[in-house]
Amino acid sequence: MDVQQVETGNEGIENGWSLEEQAIARKVFDLAYEREIAGLMRWVNEQAGSITQVDDMWRLHDFLSAKRHDLDGKYDFRYPFLVMVFAQLVKEDWLKIPELEGLDPSKRAKISALSKM
Repeated sequence: MDVQQVETGNEGIENGWSLEEQAIARKVFDLAYEREIAGLMRWVNEQAGSITQVDDMWRLHDFLSAKRHDLDGKYDFRYPFLVMVFAQLVKEDWLKIPELEGLDPSKRAKISALSKM
């Protein structure tokens, strides 16, 4: 998402995110999501190749259902929650602190501190 796309809504500004920060936030949010999904897809491909019984298939199904629920809850792009979302993504190694360059230093500091909890 570029700055022009971000400008269509005031939610970010109302929640203390400059237009530049909104664009950066969307970029790193999408980057982390793409990384996690790519990793999950690699894992699923490996697992699918080793399915030999019906129970194996249902276990994979159950895992994917739970994972989808987890991902839907984790990737919440609402500005009041982004500091916590980014902290979790850093903690889980889907994002690195340097990738958050351009965000306000106080936001980066909070994300860094929370990611260590």
